[in-house]
Amino acid sequence: MELYRLTAMQALHNIRANELTVEDYAKSLLKRIQERDSAVKAWAYLDPVQVLNEARRLDQIPQSQRGPLHGVPVGVKDVIYTKGMPTQHNSSLYEGSAPQVDAASVLILRNAGALILGKTTTTEFSATTEGPKSRNPHDQSRTPGGSSSGSSAAVADFQVPVSLGTQTGGSTIRPGSFNGVWALKPTWNAISREGQKICSLNFDTLGLFARSVEDLGLLANVFGLEDDEAPPTRFLMKGAKFAVCRTPIWEKAGPGTRAALEKAVALLKVHGAQVDEVDLGSDFRNLPQWHATVQATDGHVSFLPEYRRPKGKENLGPLVVEQVENTGRYTHADQLRALDGMAALRPKIDTIAGRYAAILTPSVVDEAPVGFHTGSYVFNNIWTALHVPVINVPGFRGKHGLPIGLSLIAPRYHDQWLLSVAKEVGRIFESEGGWKSKL
Repeated sequence: MELYRLTAMQALHNIRANELTVEDYAKSLLKRIQERDSAVKAWAYLDPVQVLNEARRLDQIPQSQRGPLHGVPVGVKDVIYTKGMPTQHNSSLYEGSAPQVDAASVLILRNAGALILGKTTTTEFSATTEGPKSRNPHDQSRTPGGSSSGSSAAVADFQVPVSLGTQTGGSTIRPGSFNGVWALKPTWNAISREGQKICSLNFDTLGLFARSVEDLGLLANVFGLEDDEAPPTRFLMKGAKFAVCRTPIWEKAGPGTRAALEKAVALLKVHGAQVDEVDLGSDFRNLPQWHATVQATDGHVSFLPEYRRPKGKENLGPLVVEQVENTGRYTHADQLRALDGMAALRPKIDTIAGRYAAILTPSVVDEAPVGFHTGSYVFNNIWTALHVPVINVPGFRGKHGLPIGLSLIAPRYHDQWLLSVAKEVGRIFESEGGWKSKL
């Protein structure tokens, strides 16, 4: 197997066993990037000389002083400050900007021994639905989703084993599904957001991408995600209870997602699980509008500094300007109603989800659409608003043979439990769901 195809866990095992150097692993990834990124366009910044110098430095560290991620390459979304690299937010206002500081997430990764490979593409400030330049590696006429476009595409295309994204609406789970990779949006505020551009203080969450659930677990441990009670060593599918939630906007689901959900339910039952239909009811019907209200009013606060810069407005995209100018005319009363309404629902969803191993629900409307609009997040924003952990589990395929994932949901601060459940669910979905990457 080519070195670039290694998962993070496989690479880590080989490096620890002195069967692989960080430099050789990095060279294989850089060769893959050289061959493929002219088509995929996943990177906003990558300096091969810088990468290899850092890889050689890591190889010189004695075994006894190596961290839990020693030598694991990581891609970092270009809204997250990364020392020694520019952070440009896909905005002309920040072209060439390179703050000499690491965001908290990057600092944690460096201290664990990770090799920061480069900066991955994003939509403008992670706040818009157009662009960036990235393409879906499975079909370059289609979007990789967004706003964590490059982070998901690079992992799917074997250019990096793991990467960081962010989610305000659906910017981790949606591209995870479109690119056929694992994606975790942890419990809100479980990982520090210090040093990343904030779109919405109430929603923004650091997201994780990988090609295996074990790699997600590796990152989750490094980032200190802990449940109050440790999950079992292995989750048992036989006799487990799952809820399937089609959500109040099920009519928007396309044929690919409808078929994937039906097949997933059948597979869970075949493997011994019980699956109940759960209707969230009228209490949750206002969630999409509440999310939109808070995202817009938070955006007014977040992007006002850029708007007020000399020629700021002229260099901002229309969706960013719209939030700053409050074109939707949300009042503070609207904002408070939305904030208080969501807060009241969070304990309720914890109770509902707590009755089951996990809630199974759509990740996306369907396959990645043609073009470079990032796609709809209608199946993501309610869960983002509720602050619960979400994992996209790949394994299904749509009409055009492109990947479709499904989401698993757990109560807040049950991230490790969700990973344990997802490991067994993923084993079934990936082997029997009908989709395999051809890359």
